[in-house]
Amino acid sequence: MHTPKKDEKMKNSFFVLLLTFLVLASASAHAWTGHVVAVTDGDTIKVLQDGRETKIRLYGVDTPEKKQAFGQKAKVFTASLVAGKMVDVEPVDQDRYGRTVGLVTVAGRSLNEELVKNGFAWVYRQYCRRGECSKWIEEESQVRATRIGLWVDPAPMPPWKWRRMKK
Repeated sequence: MHTPKKDEKMKNSFFVLLLTFLVLASASAHAWTGHVVAVTDGDTIKVLQDGRETKIRLYGVDTPEKKQAFGQKAKVFTASLVAGKMVDVEPVDQDRYGRTVGLVTVAGRSLNEELVKNGFAWVYRQYCRRGECSKWIEEESQVRATRIGLWVDPAPMPPWKWRRMKK
C-alpha cells in the first residue's frame, strides 16, 4: 500500500528523471559557438569547438557547386562573412554524409539568409521547413526580380539538378 510519503518520493523521482531527460534531449539542439577554420564551399564550413572540428552544411539553402557558375563567388562570399571568425551554430539535423546541418550566425547575422539575400543561394525548398524559410523564399524572389548575384543568368541551373546531371 502506498503512503503519502512514498507517493511524494515517487513523484519527485519522476520529475527529476523527466527534467534530466529534457535537459539531455535539448542540449544537442542548442546553439554552440566555435571558430570557423575552413570554408569548403558556399554552403559548407568547418567549425572548431573545444578542439573538435565539425563540418557544417548550411540548413535550408543550396549554393552553386564549385564548378558551376557562381560556385566560386558563393564560396568567396561565405568566406568574407565567416572565415576565421567566431560563429554560433544551431544544429537542425545531420545529413547522410554525417555533417551537421544547421543555422549559422555571425555577428548577429544569419549566414544562411545572407547567402539568399545576396543572390548566392537558392532556398532549398525540399528541405527548408522552419519558419524562417518563408522569409527566405520572399527574399529569393526579390533578388531574382532585381537580377542580383547568380540571378543575372536568365535561367540558372539549381545545384541539385546540376549534381544529378553529373552522376
